[in-house]
Amino acid sequence: MKFHDSNLIRILADLCLVEAAESKPVFAERLGQWLDFSDAITLHAAHNARAASSSTAQPGVQSVVGVAVEEEFVRTRTALVDSITKSCSANMGEARIRLPTPKPGVGNEVVVAYEPYRRFYVAHQGAMELSIRSLRTRVRQALSRASTALKQLAALDEALDRILCVRERQLLSTVPLLLEKRFEQLLKAHPQPPVGTRQADAPALRRQPGEGLADFCKELQGVLLAELELRLQPTAGLIEALRNEANKQK
Repeated sequence: MKFHDSNLIRILADLCLVEAAESKPVFAERLGQWLDFSDAITLHAAHNARAASSSTAQPGVQSVVGVAVEEEFVRTRTALVDSITKSCSANMGEARIRLPTPKPGVGNEVVVAYEPYRRFYVAHQGAMELSIRSLRTRVRQALSRASTALKQLAALDEALDRILCVRERQLLSTVPLLLEKRFEQLLKAHPQPPVGTRQADAPALRRQPGEGLADFCKELQGVLLAELELRLQPTAGLIEALRNEANKQK
Protein backbone atom coordinates (compact mmCIF):
# COMPACT_ATOMS: atom_id res chain seq x y z
CA MET A 1 0.00 0.00 0.00
CA LYS A 2 1.22 3.49 -0.81
CA PHE A 3 0.03 5.28 2.30
CA HIS A 4 1.94 8.52 1.81
CA ASP A 5 0.95 8.91 -1.85
CA SER A 6 -2.64 7.76 -1.45
CA ASN A 7 -5.84 9.67 -2.01
CA LEU A 8 -6.68 8.96 1.63
CA ILE A 9 -3.70 11.00 2.82
CA ARG A 10 -4.51 13.80 0.39
CA ILE A 11 -8.09 14.02 1.69
CA LEU A 12 -6.97 14.02 5.32
CA ALA A 13 -4.42 16.72 4.47
CA ASP A 14 -7.12 18.81 2.78
CA LEU A 15 -9.16 18.54 5.99
CA CYS A 16 -6.08 19.74 7.92
CA LEU A 17 -5.96 16.47 9.87
CA VAL A 18 -2.49 15.42 8.72
CA GLU A 19 0.41 17.21 7.11
CA ALA A 20 1.02 16.54 3.44
CA ALA A 21 4.37 14.82 3.02
CA GLU A 22 6.54 16.70 0.54
CA SER A 23 9.47 14.31 0.55
CA LYS A 24 9.63 10.81 1.93
CA PRO A 25 12.23 8.06 1.76
CA VAL A 26 11.97 5.69 -1.18
CA PHE A 27 9.75 2.63 -0.78
CA ALA A 28 12.61 0.20 -0.09
CA GLU A 29 13.96 2.42 2.69
CA ARG A 30 10.53 2.82 4.32
CA LEU A 31 9.91 -0.93 4.06
CA GLY A 32 13.27 -1.61 5.69
CA GLN A 33 12.21 0.48 8.68
CA TRP A 34 9.16 -1.77 9.18
CA LEU A 35 10.93 -5.15 8.96
CA ASP A 36 13.02 -6.98 11.49
CA PHE A 37 15.64 -9.66 10.79
CA SER A 38 13.21 -12.59 10.79
CA ASP A 39 10.88 -10.72 8.43
CA ALA A 40 13.76 -10.14 6.03
CA ILE A 41 14.56 -13.87 6.05
CA THR A 42 10.92 -14.72 5.32
CA LEU A 43 10.80 -12.32 2.38
CA HIS A 44 14.11 -13.56 1.04
CA ALA A 45 12.85 -17.15 1.12
CA ALA A 46 9.61 -16.19 -0.64
CA HIS A 47 11.47 -14.18 -3.26
CA ASN A 48 13.86 -17.02 -4.08
CA ALA A 49 11.32 -19.81 -3.89
CA ARG A 50 10.65 -21.82 -7.02
CA ALA A 51 7.42 -23.62 -7.73
CA ALA A 52 7.49 -27.38 -7.28
CA SER A 53 6.47 -27.76 -10.88
CA SER A 54 8.04 -25.79 -13.69
CA SER A 55 5.08 -26.31 -15.98
CA THR A 56 3.19 -23.32 -17.28
CA ALA A 57 -0.52 -22.91 -17.68
CA GLN A 58 -2.19 -24.15 -20.84
CA PRO A 59 -2.96 -21.51 -23.48
CA GLY A 60 -6.07 -19.57 -22.56
CA VAL A 61 -6.13 -20.68 -18.92
CA GLN A 62 -4.61 -17.44 -17.65
CA SER A 63 -7.14 -15.39 -19.61
CA VAL A 64 -10.07 -17.35 -18.15
CA VAL A 65 -8.68 -17.13 -14.63
CA GLY A 66 -7.97 -13.43 -15.10
CA VAL A 67 -11.50 -12.66 -16.22
CA ALA A 68 -12.96 -14.56 -13.25
CA VAL A 69 -10.88 -12.74 -10.62
CA GLU A 70 -11.44 -9.35 -12.26
CA GLU A 71 -15.18 -9.93 -12.13
CA GLU A 72 -14.95 -10.92 -8.47
CA PHE A 73 -12.84 -7.82 -7.77
CA VAL A 74 -15.49 -5.59 -9.37
CA ARG A 75 -18.30 -7.30 -7.43
CA THR A 76 -16.48 -6.91 -4.12
CA ARG A 77 -15.55 -3.30 -4.76
CA THR A 78 -19.08 -2.41 -5.92
CA ALA A 79 -20.65 -4.04 -2.86
CA LEU A 80 -18.35 -2.14 -0.49
CA VAL A 81 -18.88 1.19 -2.29
CA ASP A 82 -22.66 0.67 -2.16
CA SER A 83 -22.47 -0.17 1.54
CA ILE A 84 -20.56 3.03 2.28
CA THR A 85 -22.67 5.35 0.15
CA LYS A 86 -25.99 3.92 1.37
CA SER A 87 -25.04 4.02 5.03
CA CYS A 88 -23.77 7.60 4.75
CA SER A 89 -27.02 8.86 3.23
CA ALA A 90 -30.39 9.07 4.92
CA ASN A 91 -32.14 8.80 1.52
CA MET A 92 -30.58 5.58 0.23
CA GLY A 93 -32.79 3.04 1.98
CA GLU A 94 -31.81 0.45 4.55
CA ALA A 95 -28.12 -0.13 5.26
CA ARG A 96 -26.46 -2.90 7.23
CA ILE A 97 -24.20 -0.38 8.98
CA ARG A 98 -26.40 2.54 9.94
CA LEU A 99 -25.23 6.12 10.22
CA PRO A 100 -25.82 7.59 13.69
CA THR A 101 -28.72 10.05 13.39
CA PRO A 102 -29.69 12.04 16.50
CA LYS A 103 -33.46 12.16 16.99
CA PRO A 104 -35.21 15.53 17.13
CA GLY A 105 -35.38 17.00 20.60
CA VAL A 106 -32.46 15.07 22.09
CA GLY A 107 -30.02 16.89 24.32
CA ASN A 108 -26.95 18.62 22.91
CA GLU A 109 -24.71 16.17 24.73
CA VAL A 110 -26.08 13.43 22.43
CA VAL A 111 -25.85 15.48 19.24
CA VAL A 112 -22.22 16.42 19.84
CA ALA A 113 -21.07 12.93 20.90
CA TYR A 114 -18.50 11.52 18.47
CA GLU A 115 -18.38 7.94 19.80
CA PRO A 116 -21.28 6.64 17.62
CA TYR A 117 -19.50 7.94 14.50
CA ARG A 118 -16.25 6.31 15.58
CA ARG A 119 -18.05 2.97 15.94
CA PHE A 120 -19.70 3.53 12.56
CA TYR A 121 -16.32 4.09 10.89
CA VAL A 122 -14.69 1.12 12.64
CA ALA A 123 -17.59 -1.10 11.56
CA HIS A 124 -16.94 -0.18 7.93
CA GLN A 125 -13.23 -0.81 8.39
CA GLY A 126 -14.04 -4.29 9.68
CA ALA A 127 -16.32 -4.99 6.72
CA MET A 128 -13.66 -3.82 4.28
CA GLU A 129 -10.91 -5.88 5.86
CA LEU A 130 -13.02 -9.04 5.94
CA SER A 131 -14.13 -8.79 2.30
CA ILE A 132 -10.83 -7.63 0.85
CA ARG A 133 -8.67 -10.10 2.75
CA SER A 134 -10.85 -12.96 1.50
CA LEU A 135 -10.70 -11.56 -2.05
CA ARG A 136 -6.93 -11.16 -1.93
CA THR A 137 -6.51 -14.76 -0.78
CA ARG A 138 -8.61 -16.04 -3.70
CA VAL A 139 -6.68 -13.89 -6.17
CA ARG A 140 -3.41 -15.33 -4.85
CA GLN A 141 -4.81 -18.82 -5.33
CA ALA A 142 -5.68 -17.92 -8.92
CA LEU A 143 -2.15 -16.66 -9.53
CA SER A 144 -0.70 -19.87 -8.10
CA ARG A 145 -2.63 -21.90 -10.69
CA ALA A 146 -1.71 -19.64 -13.60
CA SER A 147 2.07 -19.98 -13.96
CA THR A 148 5.31 -20.56 -12.09
CA ALA A 149 6.20 -16.86 -12.09
CA LEU A 150 2.79 -15.83 -10.78
CA LYS A 151 2.90 -18.56 -8.14
CA GLN A 152 6.13 -17.02 -6.88
CA LEU A 153 4.51 -13.57 -6.89
CA ALA A 154 1.56 -14.93 -4.88
CA ALA A 155 3.95 -16.40 -2.32
CA LEU A 156 5.78 -13.09 -2.01
CA ASP A 157 2.50 -11.18 -1.60
CA GLU A 158 1.35 -13.60 1.08
CA ALA A 159 4.61 -13.13 2.99
CA LEU A 160 4.39 -9.35 2.74
CA ASP A 161 0.75 -9.37 3.77
CA ARG A 162 1.49 -11.48 6.83
CA ILE A 163 4.39 -9.24 7.86
CA LEU A 164 2.73 -5.87 7.25
CA CYS A 165 -0.89 -6.54 8.25
CA VAL A 166 -0.35 -5.47 11.86
CA ARG A 167 1.37 -2.27 10.78
CA GLU A 168 -1.45 -1.61 8.31
CA ARG A 169 -4.11 -2.01 11.00
CA GLN A 170 -2.22 0.30 13.33
CA LEU A 171 -1.98 3.03 10.71
CA LEU A 172 -5.60 2.78 9.57
CA SER A 173 -6.87 2.67 13.16
CA THR A 174 -5.70 6.27 13.52
CA VAL A 175 -8.13 7.51 10.83
CA PRO A 176 -11.29 7.52 13.01
CA LEU A 177 -9.26 9.24 15.74
CA LEU A 178 -8.22 11.95 13.29
CA LEU A 179 -11.82 12.38 12.16
CA GLU A 180 -12.84 13.24 15.72
CA LYS A 181 -10.87 16.47 15.34
CA ARG A 182 -12.81 17.31 12.19
CA PHE A 183 -16.09 16.46 13.91
CA GLU A 184 -15.31 18.94 16.68
CA GLN A 185 -14.23 21.61 14.18
CA LEU A 186 -17.49 21.41 12.25
CA LEU A 187 -19.67 21.45 15.35
CA LYS A 188 -17.88 24.55 16.60
CA ALA A 189 -18.51 26.20 13.24
CA HIS A 190 -22.21 25.19 13.40
CA PRO A 191 -23.19 25.28 17.10
CA GLN A 192 -26.38 23.59 18.18
CA PRO A 193 -29.08 25.88 19.70
CA PRO A 194 -30.23 25.13 23.25
CA VAL A 195 -32.92 22.46 23.45
CA GLY A 196 -36.35 24.11 23.24
CA THR A 197 -35.06 27.28 21.60
CA ARG A 198 -37.51 28.54 18.98
CA GLN A 199 -36.23 29.73 15.61
CA ALA A 200 -37.81 33.12 16.26
CA ASP A 201 -35.71 33.41 19.43
CA ALA A 202 -32.50 32.54 17.62
CA PRO A 203 -32.63 33.72 13.98
CA ALA A 204 -28.86 33.42 13.60
CA LEU A 205 -29.16 29.70 14.35
CA ARG A 206 -32.18 29.13 12.11
CA ARG A 207 -30.32 27.17 9.43
CA GLN A 208 -27.43 25.91 11.50
CA PRO A 209 -28.71 22.88 13.43
CA GLY A 210 -27.54 19.75 11.61
CA GLU A 211 -25.39 21.58 9.04
CA GLY A 212 -22.19 20.61 10.82
CA LEU A 213 -23.26 16.98 11.02
CA ALA A 214 -24.35 16.96 7.37
CA ASP A 215 -20.95 18.31 6.28
CA PHE A 216 -19.19 15.80 8.50
CA CYS A 217 -21.14 12.87 7.06
CA LYS A 218 -20.20 13.89 3.50
CA GLU A 219 -16.55 14.07 4.48
CA LEU A 220 -16.84 10.79 6.37
CA GLN A 221 -18.07 9.10 3.20
CA GLY A 222 -15.21 10.57 1.18
CA VAL A 223 -12.63 9.29 3.67
CA LEU A 224 -14.18 5.82 3.75
CA LEU A 225 -14.16 5.58 -0.05
CA ALA A 226 -10.52 6.73 -0.13
CA GLU A 227 -9.59 4.09 2.46
CA LEU A 228 -11.38 1.47 0.38
CA GLU A 229 -9.33 2.48 -2.65
CA LEU A 230 -6.15 2.17 -0.59
CA ARG A 231 -7.05 -1.24 0.80
CA LEU A 232 -7.78 -2.58 -2.71
CA GLN A 233 -4.41 -1.55 -4.17
CA PRO A 234 -2.46 -4.77 -3.42
CA THR A 235 -5.20 -6.97 -4.88
CA ALA A 236 -5.51 -4.73 -7.93
CA GLY A 237 -1.76 -5.09 -8.43
CA LEU A 238 -1.99 -8.89 -8.37
CA ILE A 239 -4.80 -8.83 -10.93
CA GLU A 240 -2.77 -6.51 -13.16
CA ALA A 241 0.16 -8.95 -13.00
CA LEU A 242 -2.16 -11.79 -14.01
CA ARG A 243 -3.54 -9.69 -16.88
CA ASN A 244 -0.05 -8.85 -18.13
CA GLU A 245 1.02 -12.50 -18.00
CA ALA A 246 -2.07 -13.54 -19.96
CA ASN A 247 -1.32 -10.92 -22.62
CA LYS A 248 2.18 -12.36 -23.06
CA GLN A 249 0.68 -15.76 -23.84
CA LYS A 250 -1.48 -14.43 -26.68
